[in-house]
Amino acid sequence: MTVTSPGHPPARPPETGPAARRGRRSQSAPPWWFAAPALLLFAFVVLIPSARGVYYAFTDWDGLSPDFAWVGLGNFGDMLDDPDALASIRHTLIIAVAITVIQNGLGLLLALGVNSAIKSRNVLRVLLFAPAVITPIVTAYLWRNLLGPEGAVNALFGALGLESLQKNWLGDPDLALWSVVAVIVWQFAGYSMVIFVAGLQSIPREVQEAAAIDGAGSVRRFWYVTRPLLAPAITINLMLSIIGGIKLFDQVWALTGGGPGHATDTLSTLIYKDAFTLGEFGYSIALAVVLTVIVAVISAGQYAFLSRREADLS
Repeated sequence: MTVTSPGHPPARPPETGPAARRGRRSQSAPPWWFAAPALLLFAFVVLIPSARGVYYAFTDWDGLSPDFAWVGLGNFGDMLDDPDALASIRHTLIIAVAITVIQNGLGLLLALGVNSAIKSRNVLRVLLFAPAVITPIVTAYLWRNLLGPEGAVNALFGALGLESLQKNWLGDPDLALWSVVAVIVWQFAGYSMVIFVAGLQSIPREVQEAAAIDGAGSVRRFWYVTRPLLAPAITINLMLSIIGGIKLFDQVWALTGGGPGHATDTLSTLIYKDAFTLGEFGYSIALAVVLTVIVAVISAGQYAFLSRREADLS
């Protein structure tokens, strides 16, 4: 016997059939058609040109003529026999790894310094972050003058009596690549610092104080307390640094133009030269495809590794 309150109909059991399930899905599913205009625009601006560009990577198109021939994997085969292309890949990876290691190491040290109780920490944060807001091309031209044979860096060494340290920083094939790395680290170490500072400020002070009360020194506190809790900031910084280093173009082009010779050519600068100087658009697009694959593979692998390590530390 079912008892119901006066004036209220008896409760109906929830429907469980296929029609009910479809109805619930239609109510919970987002209206994807709202995104249709943006998806169509994205396809028109990005996907279709990208697919067409990949097609040209298998041709000998010169960028101007309407006539071109299908060469299949010929451009990629030529790449394996091109010492300049192989050297540019090596330079790209060297720059990316060097920037990732040095920039983030320096950024972390700066973050630990300005996150302390020193009175000038806010002023230091502004000064150290300031280079990151300058346009990279402006920074590169500034440092090209500073690092020139008659630039301020060599003049400073001369004034200090350190003539042995005066070098042709951007004209020496053995120094030019590392001079480029130094300029990029100078500009973006403050950017990494800001991300690390945000991570440090999210760590509860009580955790640090508890570790100090338990007798942990500053090094042990950093390694066993700060480092695991800083894992998200480390992941973000490493991802941004490695991707930015692989795609680097502006600073290299403004500082050295890929020279002397091909000593600082990266994939990006070589793509530009082959396309707009030599007119080998098909070959340059093949290089761009290789660059895209390198970025995708390294980014995916790094993200998977860092995410797993971040989960282990948390």
